[in-house]
Amino acid sequence: MEATTTPIKVKSLDHVTLVVKDLDSSREFYVDKLGMAEVARPGLPFGGLWFQAGSTQIHLIEEHDQSGPAGWAAELTKRNSRNHHFAFLVDDAHQAAARIRQLGLPLVSDARKRPDGAIQVFVCDPDGYVVELCSLPG
Repeated sequence: MEATTTPIKVKSLDHVTLVVKDLDSSREFYVDKLGMAEVARPGLPFGGLWFQAGSTQIHLIEEHDQSGPAGWAAELTKRNSRNHHFAFLVDDAHQAAARIRQLGLPLVSDARKRPDGAIQVFVCDPDGYVVELCSLPG
């Protein structure tokens, strides 16, 4: 078999999987607060939920004896925009930040402009995962 230098060519992000403690709290955050749609999940042998955000999905796994722990590792206590996080595109990150404050959710970092003009705001989900909401310039 001949070696090749052709890259795989990733098309897009399909899904992010998170281990969570409480599926109801996570559903409330991702569906009721961020506006994602809950979608059908295959009959996997462990608890979980799937949500759709545009062409990307969030797959939640309920913490169990064969999963990893929910949330951040204990030694990783500094939650900020320059640490582990994932981002969703929104129409207006300033508006998203105002809604987050209205909902009483603590901001990790309020809306601010990146050097390229995009606006980003950071919030934690119920298990402490940092979620970025980002709007593009123009």
